[in-house]
Order: sequence, then C-alpha cells, then structure tokens
Amino acid sequence: MSHATMTAPVPSGQAKAKRRPAGVVPRFIAARAAGLAVTLFIASLVVFGALYAAPGSPLTYLTHGRTMSPEAIASIKAEYHLDDPLWQQYLRWLGGVAHGDFGTSIIYNQPVSSLVGSRALVTTLLVLMAAAIVLVLGLAIGTLAGLRPGRLSRSAMAGATAVMAVPTFVGAVVLIIVFAVNLEWFPVFGAGRGGLDEVYHMVLPSVALALASVAFVARLARTAIRQELTADHVQTAISRGLPRGAVVRRHVMRNAAMPVLTAAGLTIAGLIAGSVVVEQVFQLGGLGQFLVSSVQQKDFPVVQAICLMYVAAFIVLNTLIDIAYTLLDPRVSIGKKDS
Repeated sequence: MSHATMTAPVPSGQAKAKRRPAGVVPRFIAARAAGLAVTLFIASLVVFGALYAAPGSPLTYLTHGRTMSPEAIASIKAEYHLDDPLWQQYLRWLGGVAHGDFGTSIIYNQPVSSLVGSRALVTTLLVLMAAAIVLVLGLAIGTLAGLRPGRLSRSAMAGATAVMAVPTFVGAVVLIIVFAVNLEWFPVFGAGRGGLDEVYHMVLPSVALALASVAFVARLARTAIRQELTADHVQTAISRGLPRGAVVRRHVMRNAAMPVLTAAGLTIAGLIAGSVVVEQVFQLGGLGQFLVSSVQQKDFPVVQAICLMYVAAFIVLNTLIDIAYTLLDPRVSIGKKDS
C-alpha cells in the first residue's frame, strides 16, 4: 500500500497546529504578567492623581466647614499628611496598598480595608449572578438564532436588540416598578441578610445589570455560528452524509465557542463598572454605592481604594481571558518564533 493511500487528508479549517517550541508559553505568560504589573502601576497613578485634580479639598469635610484655628488646621493636615508633596503622598499610599493597607477613611475614621471588605462581597455576588445570566441566556438565544433561523429566533433576537438599547438605570427602574411594586415578587431595596435571602434580593439587580450584555453576547453567538455553518469544511462534512448534529457539535460549536467566550469574558469584566449604577438604584450597600457617597464627601482614601479595586479587577480579568484564549486555541501565535 502506498504512502498516499495511508495518509488521510485533513479537512479545511481543522488543520493541526504546529507544536510550539519549549519555553514559549512560560515566556508569553511572564510577558503578560509584566504588562499587567505596568498597567496596574499606571492605573494607580491615574486613580491617585485624578482626585487631587478634582475641585474641592478633603480638609473641608474634615473640619465640617467650621472655622478653626490655624493650629487645629495644621494638626489635621499633619495627621493626614495633607501638607506633604504629592509624590510623597503617592509613594506612602502605594506602599500601604502593596501591604493591603488602603489608609484611614476621612469621614468614618476607620481602616478603609475593613469598610470595603463586607461591601465587596455584595458587589461580587451581584456581578457573579449577572455573569451567569449573561452566559446562560446570551449563549442560549444566540445558539437558537444561529442554528434554527425562523420566526421564533428572529423574535428573540429582535427583543434582545431592543433591550440592549435600554440604559441600565432605566431597565432597573422598570424592573422595580413591574416586579417589586406592582407584582410584589421581589424586594425593592436592600441586599438581604445573608444566604439565600441575599441571593433572593439580588435577582432583580443582577437581571438589570445583565440585560444589555445578554443581547450583546446573543448577537455575537448568532454571528459566529452562522459563519461556521457556511465554512467549507462544514459544508463538505454535511455533503458527505455525516449527521448534522455531530457536525454541529464537533466543528460548528467548537470553533464558534472561542471568539464568543472571549467576547463574553470581556463583557462580564465590564459588568464591574455597570454595578455602580445598579447598586445605587437598588440601594444594595455594595462598593458602587459606597463609591458614590465617598466621592460626594471627598473621602479620598475610600475613593482611591474602590477605584483601584475596580480597575485591578477589570485588568486582571482581561489579562486572564487573553492568556486563556491564546493557550486554548493553538492556531493563535504567542511569540515571534511561533508566528
């Protein structure tokens, strides 16, 4: 038997990727980690400097607007290091952050880390529940519209597109009016008392936070699936009589999953920023609501801590998604030697 008859051709779009040289993956991860550290450092500069560039002074809130003697004002400035040069204040703050110390709240006179700890749990639960809704509903609607085009899928996509145009705070208010006030199915405000009660209180806020993202992920999934269905290797497999279900599972869904899940991951990272509005509307007492009140009171240490936490979470998630996508898809080059 000749060599030509022993070697089966590889279908288009399914070619096996060349094995990467040893050491490329560790170097790639190290480069991403270094980029993450640089980005976080730049973000800390922006977060720290932006508050001091804004109008107003924390001294006004420390004195509660009262007229005080020069000695008392000097004592307050010395306690909070307000007279130090800006670069010294930044280095002191950055050194504390590196050790988990975000300073002392100007308004509450308590460690910032203790103030944001419990509130961070509320925000984390909200984002996780919203992320679950985005993945389940977004992928389900997009997959239905991509694999079974028809009146039902078109109606689902039209509804998702309409929802995507609704601002988050408007959707939150509508949900409160319909499901909390009129139907009385869910509580209007508050984060609950822990356990299942907290999950119950988070249903409406998580839906409000996830609405626009569900539509976005659904559109991406539909587009990716339809593109894969028209690919040459898929059409060849179907024309050779292979079961459509097997072709869809092995080729269409697998190839469409990578870009969709990557975009979904970035969308979920964006939920962190959107949680600020939702927490304010539903009065959840999380980091977002605490951030708004701290900005109004010029509580610099609290604002800096929460902003840095938001930025760090977003950057870390983006970096992890980038690394995961590159490592899971062997067709993506991760270095000059591998390109």
